[in-house]
Amino acid sequence: MFLLGIWILTLLLLFTSGGISLIAEEGPSPNWPVFTDVSEAAGVPFVHRSSATPKKFLLETMGSGVALLDYDGDGFLDVYLLNGAKLTPGMVPGSIPEKSSPEYWNRLYRNNGNGTFSDTTDEAGVGGRGYAMGVAVGDYDNDERPDLYVTNYPSNQLFRNQGDRTFRDVTATAGVSGGGWSSSAGFFDYDRDGDLDLFVCRYLQWDFDDVFCGRSELRAYCDPKHFRAISNLLYRNDGDGTFTDATDGSGVGAHPSKGLGVAFNDFDRDGRPDVIVANDGVPQSLFLNQGNGSFREEALLKGLAFDEDGNTFAGMGVDFADYDQDGWPDVLITTLSLETYALFRNLSGRAFDYVSKRSGVAAATRLYSGWGTFFFDADNDGRKDVFVAQGHVMDTIESTNSILSYLQPPLLLRNRADGFEDVSPESGHPYGNSHAGRGAAFGDLDNDGDLDLVIVNMDRRVQIFRNETTGANWISFRLKGKHSNSDGIGAEIRITLDSGDRQFARVTRASSYLSSNDVRCHFGLAGHTSIKEVRITWPSGIVQTLRSVGANQFLEIKEP
Repeated sequence: MFLLGIWILTLLLLFTSGGISLIAEEGPSPNWPVFTDVSEAAGVPFVHRSSATPKKFLLETMGSGVALLDYDGDGFLDVYLLNGAKLTPGMVPGSIPEKSSPEYWNRLYRNNGNGTFSDTTDEAGVGGRGYAMGVAVGDYDNDERPDLYVTNYPSNQLFRNQGDRTFRDVTATAGVSGGGWSSSAGFFDYDRDGDLDLFVCRYLQWDFDDVFCGRSELRAYCDPKHFRAISNLLYRNDGDGTFTDATDGSGVGAHPSKGLGVAFNDFDRDGRPDVIVANDGVPQSLFLNQGNGSFREEALLKGLAFDEDGNTFAGMGVDFADYDQDGWPDVLITTLSLETYALFRNLSGRAFDYVSKRSGVAAATRLYSGWGTFFFDADNDGRKDVFVAQGHVMDTIESTNSILSYLQPPLLLRNRADGFEDVSPESGHPYGNSHAGRGAAFGDLDNDGDLDLVIVNMDRRVQIFRNETTGANWISFRLKGKHSNSDGIGAEIRITLDSGDRQFARVTRASSYLSSNDVRCHFGLAGHTSIKEVRITWPSGIVQTLRSVGANQFLEIKEP
């Protein structure tokens, strides 16, 4: 019996990592939050419109994103929602989707600070053009006002925040219109010169060709394998309101793929921001920053390109953050049903280890298709949980596979230190409703110290999930750069508690799918009422330390 016990313990150790506790608690904790869908009460009636046609153009399936930003500087997060455009069966190559009708406009909702929002789209001038896909938020001109970059089919837009609750389209002068089918985008300072550069994913070489896929009696959306890959785009900020296309010179253009999601972090902690792109049906991409204006693509060498069996998968949403609090950023990539979502644990900057099965992620996700996703601390216990907006890409999937569904409920996985557990059924009524979920973002919409969610659903009303966390402490940091970019994008924040436990976060807005999150860095503190030490490493290289910081506050920190 003694030897049997040792053998069982050895097996358990083989299926854990980093010396993490073996035994998980049963069921959610008493403080596990319930989420409430407050979109109707908040006055946000937005409905995403895919404008589906009998021709089943692939563009119709992909949905759109959402951005959370404080565009008017009043301290409350506003919501910017992207929309499709009018498509018709007769569209031919070169056609431009029509967006003049208000039902297809992108919509900006200003947070009134009392739980309600007001539609300020007309006033702000951000209705957009084309078939909108993704949105990136960033202060590209360092005037301390967040600007908007919107990816559309067939060209993109940059909206400069004027500071008077209006935006101006500066795409032409900035030189960032892109072209083709762009998807996710994000701002980051890859050359660390103090202003934000721009990375734009592109999906496919695609146009309104009349390509038939499916059976003779049932037309279906085409598999992406029918279309050729295309390179992503990299724009270097020149610091004068314009950008230079650095796609080819940086090496990014040498690696065409089928990019849908993008996220930034420092994989090897060499002080330079790296890029991960989630690719659909082809190897994933890891662009390592060489520090000389160039990137080297090393997903295969670092164990990120494929799953543990060496297979490609349909990468869609992505996050690049430290879920196990060891100081090294890990990666989550959502996939199609029957593939299981891909969780990669960072092995101290040497490589990634595919841990989907060992972590419980595989078992919880095999029948689902995931899009918008992120690590976030749902219950303020100090561990990053996982949210996924879900829904299959094929609206006819039930006719070809009876165990799968087009409409799927959102997923919430609780981080129990030794793995992840599906706690969606215990997390409130919204998790029991099925949709074709696509873009998603997180942020503290009501400034009550917990993280709320916004989800865009295909052809249905947007969902705003209010987090009702109780009984746990927290802190939120808002960085103000002086030598670095104004938002401190790329800064690392490390907090140390009296217990000696540490948490790590990187300041970024980019992750998920087609979306942009709250720029404030949020930490759950569980029962801790103060933080022993806060250590900030700014993109400029300046290291700043604060000690004995009280919990339950929004703290603005200026770069010295």
